[in-house]
Amino acid sequence: MPTYGNGEARDWAKANLRGVVDVIIPSFTANLRDINERAIRHDVRRNIELGFAGTLLVSEVAITVDEYRRFFEIARDEAGNRQILVHHGSWSTLEDNLEALKIAERSGADLVLLSYPPNFYPESEQDIYDYTRAICDATSLGIILFPMMLWGFSPRIHASDIPVSLIRRLIKDCPNVVAIKAEGGFPGIMGVVECYRHFGKEVVISCPIEADFIPLAQLIPIRVSATSDHEYYGPMMPRIYRLLEEGAHDEATQLYWQLQAARRAKGAVQQTLGGGFFINRMQWKFEAWLQGYNGGPLRQPTMRIHDAQMNVLRAGLAASKILPANEPNRDFFVGRNPA
Repeated sequence: MPTYGNGEARDWAKANLRGVVDVIIPSFTANLRDINERAIRHDVRRNIELGFAGTLLVSEVAITVDEYRRFFEIARDEAGNRQILVHHGSWSTLEDNLEALKIAERSGADLVLLSYPPNFYPESEQDIYDYTRAICDATSLGIILFPMMLWGFSPRIHASDIPVSLIRRLIKDCPNVVAIKAEGGFPGIMGVVECYRHFGKEVVISCPIEADFIPLAQLIPIRVSATSDHEYYGPMMPRIYRLLEEGAHDEATQLYWQLQAARRAKGAVQQTLGGGFFINRMQWKFEAWLQGYNGGPLRQPTMRIHDAQMNVLRAGLAASKILPANEPNRDFFVGRNPA
C-alpha cells in the first residue's frame, strides 16, 4: 500500500509524482501457461537501472486477474520503494475493474491509471462521470484520469475526448483524482495546455508524449511524463528530464533532435500496425527488448510484429545512436530469461 491514507492521495501525488514513468508488460513462460517471475524481476531491475521514476504494470494483454496479482506482487517485491507502481485499470467490465482494483490495493499499487472498456459506449458526459465515479469511490488509491481518443468519446461526447467541464466535476467530487494523463484530442498539444490552464494548481498534469513533453516542459512547469513506452529510448528520457529540471534547455533540445530518427521510426510502425484503436503491446515489448528488457512471447489474442516493423524500430535506434546491441529478431520471441 502507498504511504498515504484516505484523503491524502492528492497531496502525496503533488509531492511524489514526478519524473518519467514508462510501462512494463508481463512476461510469460515459454509454454504460455504461467507468468515468468525471473523475467518480471529482470524488467523491474532494468527499469531502475535506466533511471525511470516508476512504471505502469500493463494489464491490457491476455492475463488472468490472479496472474496479474502475482505480476504486481513480484514487481513490488523487486522494486521495494524505488519505483512508483501504477495499476492499469484496463479490464473488460466495471465489475472486473473493481475486482482488479482491490488486488492492486493489496499488492502495493501507488496509483491507478483509469481506462474505459471496449464495450463501454457512453452517450453523455454523465455516463462517463458515473463510470469514473464508481472507480474513484471504490478505492482510496490516487486516480489518474486519462482523456484519450482510444475510448471513442470524440466527437460523440466532445472533441477533446473528456471535456474540461466533466474533469472539473470529477476533481471536485473525487478527492482521490490526483493527476491527468493529458492526451485529449490526440495528436496535438491543446489537451495538455487546456488541462494545465484549468487544473495545474490542483492536480498533477502529465504529458506522456515525449515529442510534446520535451518542448512544452521548457515553457510550462510540467514535471511528469507518465505513462508511455519511453523505454524504447533507453536512458534518454530520464536523462532529458534531469536536464529540463536543471533548466538546461539547449542540452535537452540537442537530445530531442538526436532522438528524431527513433521517434520517426516508432511513429511509422504505429501507423503501419494501427487500427482497432488498440495499442500493439507486442510492439512495445519489442521496443523494450531492444533496450535490454526481457521480451518474450505473448498469448493470443495479440497484435503481431514482423521483421519489417522490427527492422524499422531497430534502425531508428541505430540512427539515433541508442541501440545497445544487435541481437537477431528471433531472440525477442524467446526472451532474455526463458522459463
